[in-house]
Amino acid sequence: MKAIVVTDEAAGRAGMTLVERPEPGPAINDVVVEVHASGFVPTEIAWPSTWTDRAARDRKPSIPGHELAGVVTALGYGTTGLSVGQRVFGLTDWHRDGTLAEYVAVEARNLAPLPGDVDFTVGASLPISGLTAWQGLFEHGRLRVGQNVLVHGAAGAVGTMVTQLARECGAYVIGTGRAADRQKALDFGAQEFVDLQNDSLEDVGGVDLVFDVIGGDIQERSAGLVRAGGTLVSIVGPPEARPAAGLAVDFVVEADRAQLSEVVRRVRDGRLRTNIGTVSTLDDAVAAFNSTERIKGKTIIRVRP
Repeated sequence: MKAIVVTDEAAGRAGMTLVERPEPGPAINDVVVEVHASGFVPTEIAWPSTWTDRAARDRKPSIPGHELAGVVTALGYGTTGLSVGQRVFGLTDWHRDGTLAEYVAVEARNLAPLPGDVDFTVGASLPISGLTAWQGLFEHGRLRVGQNVLVHGAAGAVGTMVTQLARECGAYVIGTGRAADRQKALDFGAQEFVDLQNDSLEDVGGVDLVFDVIGGDIQERSAGLVRAGGTLVSIVGPPEARPAAGLAVDFVVEADRAQLSEVVRRVRDGRLRTNIGTVSTLDDAVAAFNSTERIKGKTIIRVRP
């Protein structure tokens, strides 16, 4: 099968190559999925799990990519809940070969059925962004109706999901980003926007929840805005700054079939829009990942037409 591999951590995305690899077989509780579309997060190349397995053993050359939408082609021993020929989408294990390939082996529990009226490209754009937003808001942030949420990177793939789910929950959303991101953030539901280059973040006042995808100085300043009992949620590593009278939570997104189903149901209902930027083929994926232009929205690789 065709697959994109990485072999040199120092080379980053520039070290990606398109090669021929053996098709994977299903282990116990696995399925093999014929990949139709794959999502990609640019920071994956810096993740330790891209280079080593759970026992810290070198696993190069490895296939990156962890989001997929496709069709089940084989079941491993003991696998239940899915069937051959079923359309699925989901999130693969961090420490195994990923989805920038024509086939991938993945634990069945990490996948959910993809309705027939949802395109594979849309399905592949949902797992990381949708689950990160859902878990950050509702599991870790304990968001409630009427609260104020400060969403950093509100025009990005995760930020637009956070904004829409928070608005649906009845929260008041303040988005942040660059000046050029203002209209997009507002279009996805932010009620206010802070230009982090030109506006004063402190003018926002107190908020109940900060959803941080930036870290550093922005995170430190944001911690001071969290009201008593509020939460700073980070997906960029353990927070160095903590609210004076609130919680600081850092988390790594996890696959969850029920939550994937909730996210895709909202897409079908028109309550949730995806934020897809570049769509490329597997043959052209390396060039797409190494574009000199700023990445806007989710990058999707359409593995099959």
